[in-house]
Amino acid sequence: MITKTGIHALAALAELAKLPRGCYMGAAELADRIDAPRNYLGKLLMSLSQEGILESQKGKGGGFRLARSPEAVSLYDVIETIEHLSRWNGCFLGRPRCSGESPCAVHQRWGPIRDAYLDFLRDTRISDLAPQRSSSPADGDGSGEPLGTQSKSTPSTELSP
Repeated sequence: MITKTGIHALAALAELAKLPRGCYMGAAELADRIDAPRNYLGKLLMSLSQEGILESQKGKGGGFRLARSPEAVSLYDVIETIEHLSRWNGCFLGRPRCSGESPCAVHQRWGPIRDAYLDFLRDTRISDLAPQRSSSPADGDGSGEPLGTQSKSTPSTELSP
């Protein structure tokens, strides 16, 4: 349901959410990390910057970073700027007049699906896609995962009693 452009935008923002506060990442490095075409991603990032989702800085040490905390940016905020989801209030079949009083053939079935999807996007945050790396030993082990949830291949740093 999300276009490839939307997927690239979300993947890029998830990577940027992992950056330490105040740091930037260049579009080329970001494109390599998420396996996206460099020029295409650069234009997409500039668009997100113009919408206030990202901040950009030119020059050495510049690039892109989130304009707000990852917890403050919903998937809807990002996807709306790309795919204009607010237009989904219209009829699924494109009828100019479709409502509960004059429904199209799929009106009753599509409405709850659309609403659930849009609610999911509004309720899901960039921070849900990329847990922040821990900066405090009390918050975990720095892996971005709560203690005790590391994969089997990751050595545990927990001490036995």
